[in-house]
Amino acid sequence: MPEFGENDTLAPLDRLLAGPTGLGTATLRFPAPQWPVNDEPEVTESHATVPTTVDGPTPLPTGPTGTGTSGLRIATVDASTIETPTVDAPTFPEPAYVDGHQPPRLSAPPDPGLLVRRYSLAPLPYQEREWGDGSYPPLYCPETVRIDEPLATEVNRRLVAWAEQVGIHAGRIEDFRDTGYGRLAMLTHPDTDEPDMVLISAQMNAAWWAADDYYADETALGATPTELPPRLALVMSAMDPPPPAGDYTGQLEEAINADPVLVALRSATGHLSRHATPSQVMRACSTTNQMFVSWTAYAAWRYLETLPPVWRYLAARQHDSFYTSMTLIDVVGEYELPANLFYDRRFHSALMQAGTASVIVNDLHSVAREAADELPDSNVVLLIAAEEKCSTREATERAVALHNDFVRGFEASQRELAAVPSAELHRFLRGAQAWMAGCLEWHGTTNRYRS
Repeated sequence: MPEFGENDTLAPLDRLLAGPTGLGTATLRFPAPQWPVNDEPEVTESHATVPTTVDGPTPLPTGPTGTGTSGLRIATVDASTIETPTVDAPTFPEPAYVDGHQPPRLSAPPDPGLLVRRYSLAPLPYQEREWGDGSYPPLYCPETVRIDEPLATEVNRRLVAWAEQVGIHAGRIEDFRDTGYGRLAMLTHPDTDEPDMVLISAQMNAAWWAADDYYADETALGATPTELPPRLALVMSAMDPPPPAGDYTGQLEEAINADPVLVALRSATGHLSRHATPSQVMRACSTTNQMFVSWTAYAAWRYLETLPPVWRYLAARQHDSFYTSMTLIDVVGEYELPANLFYDRRFHSALMQAGTASVIVNDLHSVAREAADELPDSNVVLLIAAEEKCSTREATERAVALHNDFVRGFEASQRELAAVPSAELHRFLRGAQAWMAGCLEWHGTTNRYRS
């Protein structure tokens, strides 16, 4: 495998965008794309009209022109002669709906502001935002895009009905309802007003959090460091079923069906798979598995009652962040960022900056909760205080500065990526901004982190 220098990370994407090469293409010409003069949607008094053009290139022309192309021929294929192989896909439980059916949309038609959120590719503005009791330095973060409480209520209602069906948080369902994961999904995915699409994110995040609570963090709920790794191995099999292994598969299914957390993760992945492409589904599964590597590190630290150095914690935390949640941005928005763009080093690093900034927000709000556990979990504020031998307030201020550095890093990355001619890329980057903003909004209002 050849090694690349720092600047060589641009090469695969540049080659992808460079166009055709080879004999006879030296004089090949494509008409120049026409960019719209006005990127704002047209709005009438009665309703908003989807713009006929958005930021980005116009559709590709009908074919190449120029010297040497007059004799170019492209063979056609009779689609009726192609045999499509049949693949047995794994089945998942249907999502729960009230009265057994999916309720209609909350409202129609959308307001003009929604269309601007949905189709605009312009970056969101940043603000110095107060948080907590307002006595700490502000967090540098994009502004919150959309607060739609009726939508949040509807998504949360469906989410609670689903949780009751799959069995997570039995005996604690009212606390789960009040936590408001439906509101989190509403705040972090502003480019859709479809409750069922927002529910995808709500279910996946609620299931990830349930695994975190019951397996990794909450001693009172049965989380133990020694049991975490084998439990996570079953999570991977629940989300991404392995091939049949005879009678052993039956035993695996019995174990999954007996654990509400595994049932929730399988059901949530099933809902995701009905709206996402196979690539998007495997992206979410693979990123979840990546996150679990960091969870096992935390388990070892808790078991050994050893505090890791801050640098080691951050190295693990950057792969265990809200980056995982952000993989759903294009699914919920009903478009797809191609894999070669999603995994391009520049975009990947930018999204990790956004995910890490958001998870530091989580650390800031959960200091008291995590310090009070019988086996305290790793938290950047607590680790800075222990390592630097400073007060919790001083450690909090350092964590805020770290958050702001990550956000400014994302901001710089977004500016660099502005030159890439992909509407999906710029929409996803704007979605990551919205996720950071909505995450900060939610953490300041949910009862999960209140004393």
